[in-house]
Amino acid sequence: MLKKALFAATAILSLAAGAANAADLKEFRVGILGGENETDRLRNYACLADHLKQEFGFEKVSLFPAADYDGVIQGLLGGTLDFAELGASGYASVYIKDPKAVTPILTTQQKDGSTGYYSIGLALKSSGIKTIKDAKGKKLGYADPDSTSGYLVPLTQIPKDTGMPNDKFFASTQFNGGHENNLLAAYDGKVDVAVDDSSGIGDFKDGYTSGTFRKEVDKGAVDPNKLVEVWRSPLIPNGPLVVRNALGEEWQKKLTAFFTALPEKDHKCFAAIEGGDYKGYSPVKHDFYNAVVEVRKAAIGG
Repeated sequence: MLKKALFAATAILSLAAGAANAADLKEFRVGILGGENETDRLRNYACLADHLKQEFGFEKVSLFPAADYDGVIQGLLGGTLDFAELGASGYASVYIKDPKAVTPILTTQQKDGSTGYYSIGLALKSSGIKTIKDAKGKKLGYADPDSTSGYLVPLTQIPKDTGMPNDKFFASTQFNGGHENNLLAAYDGKVDVAVDDSSGIGDFKDGYTSGTFRKEVDKGAVDPNKLVEVWRSPLIPNGPLVVRNALGEEWQKKLTAFFTALPEKDHKCFAAIEGGDYKGYSPVKHDFYNAVVEVRKAAIGG
């Protein structure tokens, strides 16, 4: 009995210490997904770091631009990151490995009010490819193994349009190190079709309202007049902003309120970190991603 009491007391003290540490958080560590060059990512997130310091009094806000999606996933699982915005498949990967690691709090909301986006296939207009069926025997470019729109969805949904698995329909498939690199691979003729994320709303000539295509058009890296959309997926759930559960529910509430207010407080900063023209953030729970978790389990695992 005494032994059980001591164990119980130790557990209570440990929980109390954890809560105190979370309450006295001095450094806040933000993971940034790979897929865009590091300089651009750090520049876009600098305003967020400033707002977080001002709002919560952190001594330091550390930004970690991972080389790939898995870097952020492992950081959240290992407790070296406190917060990140993930794609739906990346979140599914974290959840499959450890359901208690993070909590999704918010997701982005498109200008039309929807909380979904698309995987689109882009090809050079000069290639003569007009639909995905025209790309038989060609090269398909993927973004990242943990990307939803850049891998999981094209892997499972393109075959529904072509009638064949991708590794049979295309001459070859390859990962190009993130969304930006993938789109540029198609633009430079290294692959025939690149799959990437897009709001799918607005004008094609603008790169639509948000997504990698929009970012590259805004930067002047691609000319949309030289590209054509050859495939579009069903609607995909927008990825979540997640908070490491070890921080506790109080921090989840604080960060939810902070990010909910950000689009109105500093829309320029909000647009910079999200990469396009969004309406704002919308509350989200794990159930929103159940279908993606199941598809990931079946197709590629954790």
